Amino acid sequence: MSEKFSATLRIGDLNDFIAPSQACIVSLKGLKATTTKPDKVEVSASRMQLKAEPVKISLKDCLACRPAFMYDCSGCVTSAETVMLEKQSLDEFLSNINKGKVVIVSLSPQSRASLAVHFGISPLKVFKKLTTFFKSMGVKAIFDTSCSRDLTLIEACNEFIARYRNSQLDNEEKCNSSVPMISSACPGWICYAEKQHGSYILPYISSVKSPQQMIGSIVKHHICQKLGIRSDDVYHVTVMPCYDKKLEAAREDFVFQLDSANKTPEDEAHRITEVDSVLTSGEVLELIQMKEVDFKSLEESPLDRMLTNVNEEGHLFGVSGSSGGYAETIFRHAAKILFGKDIEGSLEFKPIRNSDFQELTLEVEGKTLLKFALCYGFRNLQNVVRKIKTGKCDYHFLEIMACPSGCLNGGGQIKPKPGQSPKDLIELLEAAYQENEGKCSKSWLRGI
Repeated sequence: MSEKFSATLRIGDLNDFIAPSQACIVSLKGLKATTTKPDKVEVSASRMQLKAEPVKISLKDCLACRPAFMYDCSGCVTSAETVMLEKQSLDEFLSNINKGKVVIVSLSPQSRASLAVHFGISPLKVFKKLTTFFKSMGVKAIFDTSCSRDLTLIEACNEFIARYRNSQLDNEEKCNSSVPMISSACPGWICYAEKQHGSYILPYISSVKSPQQMIGSIVKHHICQKLGIRSDDVYHVTVMPCYDKKLEAAREDFVFQLDSANKTPEDEAHRITEVDSVLTSGEVLELIQMKEVDFKSLEESPLDRMLTNVNEEGHLFGVSGSSGGYAETIFRHAAKILFGKDIEGSLEFKPIRNSDFQELTLEVEGKTLLKFALCYGFRNLQNVVRKIKTGKCDYHFLEIMACPSGCLNGGGQIKPKPGQSPKDLIELLEAAYQENEGKCSKSWLRGI
């Protein structure tokens, strides 16, 4: 497979089967595989070919292994499915530009921070230079996903209030799986929960789309309508800090058909994806290098105003939080709506086990009214899941991300420079990210 994919997706001697040395940690029944030989598989000693039916394991299964980090890819993605992954590549991106497609790019703030640290410039300069760079290649518009993130946060706030109030009911209408509410923006976590824990965990996960899929829906519906073009004429690309976002974009959940009013007979079986392709921060850097562009010397273009919440000073009219700000935003809103508490200033998250597991509580007269947590990394994630399944979890909300240190440390981010430690890089990324958020306004929360 192409080197343009993450380490967990690089597969040697690819075929449509699981070979004897490629035992997968995900069984076909959703349980951990044992060390015994796969059922109904015979191996030819001469050619190591499998004579049984191909084992059917999908990209969702592959993604379910992803958060474990400790495992290498077992080679269970079929050659047919590599076609889907090839659509998430630089070559496909360039091909669609050459075909004359209406290409729209949506940038994540984490990716802007990664490029800003790499080039030693501000995130705003990165945004304006990328606007110049992409438009010189033929891209129609460049948006930012921080605006769709804010929409996601508004919906998440509303959902939490409803869940919390339901959890306080003392009648037949009470839903036992109302809280804790768990964030749903991390595709690695979501697919791990689906594959490994199913009905034990899924009812607790927020139903709100991730910022990537939220902006995908906005582009393919609202923006296309505003531009007067058909959804299937637009090739929408997001730039993300995470390889798993490629597989999130490929999920069946985010495929739709044209509205009946706009359909032709040929469109009946034609399905459209909200996000056609995902490029990582590292792949954008690779594209810049491929084009031999002196990025720091590029002119800065005005930002597209149709869909953004970044002002000309580079600040976002949203919230802080390098993995989306879910816990902080929902906590402030819930404190105000549920208990009439206006919380000003920064929030103090208290590290519990380590820096990747932190708690935030609202206490009044010694009584805990709200208890939230940030839970990053697979080890912390497992501990929380265990508590939920045993009924011992006392949190009202959990912001869960599969990557240690959250989204700024996503596998698709630009790697540390020679002599630079991962810890030092994370600190620089945090500073660059907060540069965007330094003068942000919380006033939009009042309108929820």
